[in-house]
Amino acid sequence: MSESILNGKKILAVDDEPDVLTVLEEEITDACPQCTFDKATTFDAASRLLESKPYDVVILDIMGVRGFDLLDLAVKKNLKVVMLTARALSSEALKKSYDMKARAYLPKDKLGEVVPFLEDVLKHDFESGWKSLFEKLHGFFTDKFESDWEKKTGLNWREWGRSSGV
Repeated sequence: MSESILNGKKILAVDDEPDVLTVLEEEITDACPQCTFDKATTFDAASRLLESKPYDVVILDIMGVRGFDLLDLAVKKNLKVVMLTARALSSEALKKSYDMKARAYLPKDKLGEVVPFLEDVLKHDFESGWKSLFEKLHGFFTDKFESDWEKKTGLNWREWGRSSGV
């Protein structure tokens, strides 16, 4: 197995559920022992960390920590943000995450697979990263969301990159 691109990177995870942060920390540091993993359980603590430290990837819960407000702060600092959710799992939250320039939208059901998703965030640019995410999670989203979720979001991800040959 090759070394993860996450090794040596600085990661911030924010969730009001400490057990979720524990799972994230274990998954990430087991796969990437040289990464730096910070965590916060509140909006205020996360805001202080975002203002005081540089991060390569930020993982934000949507509910409980004002995740979209933190997303706005992080994107203004040009940070790559992954939205993570269970209770806000909807096509509307997915679309809002995309529109606010998050790099990915992950259901907490996929916590055990978080490392490859975070690696994709570092490997891809904005659009190709979302296309890769949709290719991997299209079936999951189709099972969880309303049947016309793609039409409702207006995200024509299958067309992304066709004109540029990506």
